[in-house]
Amino acid sequence: MEEGNRTVVYLAEQVVVLVSCGLSLAGSSLIIVTFLLWSDLRTTPRRLLVYLSLSDWLSAASYAFGVWKVFQTDSVDCVVQGSVSTFANTSSFFWTVSIAVYLYVLIVRCSQRGADSLEPLFHLVSWGVPLIVTVAAVSLNKIGYDASEVSVGWCWVRIHETDRVLWMLLTGKIWEFLAYLILPVLYVLIKRHIHKAHAALSEYRPILAQRPLAHSFSSMADRKLTLIPVIFIALRIWSTVRFILLLADSSARQSPVLVTLHGIGNTSQGAANCIMFVLFTQPLRTRLCNALFCCCCCCCSKCRAEAQDSHSAPHRQLLAQDTSSQREEEGTSQARTDR
Repeated sequence: MEEGNRTVVYLAEQVVVLVSCGLSLAGSSLIIVTFLLWSDLRTTPRRLLVYLSLSDWLSAASYAFGVWKVFQTDSVDCVVQGSVSTFANTSSFFWTVSIAVYLYVLIVRCSQRGADSLEPLFHLVSWGVPLIVTVAAVSLNKIGYDASEVSVGWCWVRIHETDRVLWMLLTGKIWEFLAYLILPVLYVLIKRHIHKAHAALSEYRPILAQRPLAHSFSSMADRKLTLIPVIFIALRIWSTVRFILLLADSSARQSPVLVTLHGIGNTSQGAANCIMFVLFTQPLRTRLCNALFCCCCCCCSKCRAEAQDSHSAPHRQLLAQDTSSQREEEGTSQARTDR
């Protein structure tokens, strides 16, 4: 399994991770497209989700390039790919936490104005900090070939740098650890607040609280609030495990199963967000189904029209020939009559 200080990335692992990248690219694109298509969806939470999707799209694209190439040494494209993925991945952490902070201020603090006023700060932190960290790492020649020891073919922090652990922390891991801590706390506080509010509403308005539709929406929102930190941790934990195994100098970090899970986890955030916030959202799902249905109907109508045209074209041609022949015969007859 080991070839010096390098983790082998097998073809099957490449294929699986590339498929995961493709799904994430498609999911992130779908979130962005739905936001652009329907103006009533352009709320602040959705806009923050679009910024997160932009980061996830860029991250998945850079990871896909790295997995496809499976870099074997330092090169210009290795450094570029490692820089882009470092920036996008770190930005994704910040935007994920920013959405949680926004929902906390909006729901628990009951301050729409306060939550909306945080958006400029979110931009400053979520784009600025990753950019500063990435520029510093590239300037100091820290980004490059990492022998897939804490990646799956792509480039990150140079594996032979003496201070590689420090730069791995600065360019991703420390923000990942903070997200592990912050996200569950914020979403637990939000869920507690919602449950208390729902209990108070049930006490004073029992008829409304027992409505099936209201209960359905409440249950869906509750499941989403539970799933957001759970899915984030479930996807990202495998890269953390490999990082810890690297610190312990354990060969278990090179296990094909662990490498594959790491690749899937790091590249699936966009697909997971699409499933939660598009496919599991009834109004959006209905709109997408209607749009797909209309597209299919238009395509079928167009195909039928083209088929009818192609089928009737020979008949029209024969009719034109018959008409032309008839006119020639009439002309000949008229000429004979004149004589």
